[in-house]
Amino acid sequence: MKFKTDYLLFNTTSRFQLLNITPLIEKILKESGIKEGLCLVNSMHISSSVFINDDEVGLHRDFYKWLEKLAPHEPIGQYGHNDTGEENADAHLKRQIMGREVVIAVTNSKLDFGPWEQIFYGEFDGMRNKRVLVKIIGE
Repeated sequence: MKFKTDYLLFNTTSRFQLLNITPLIEKILKESGIKEGLCLVNSMHISSSVFINDDEVGLHRDFYKWLEKLAPHEPIGQYGHNDTGEENADAHLKRQIMGREVVIAVTNSKLDFGPWEQIFYGEFDGMRNKRVLVKIIGE
């Protein structure tokens, strides 16, 4: 069994941002030499997410509107977490909704996606350094 561990670093230009990280994961997979196995992609921060969906700008706007409706950033005082001096309770809730990680099958040296599937990093409390773990195991 072989494995490869890598880390992606992000510092987004806005508080909310969705980044297609599929090409970065494919590059790491190619470097690994693994032909059959599993690829874990995991956000290592509790105010960001990794998820799989379509890379379509209208859908991305819909995610933003939907998440803001479910967990609006303001007013800041609506969240008990923000009583600690933080102002990112909404980001924690958005992460809970969008998820922590994804696992993708590796088949024939490729990420085994369905139609239109892509891997995204979702940032909900941006403009500071964040990491994503990429762990690939297999043969």
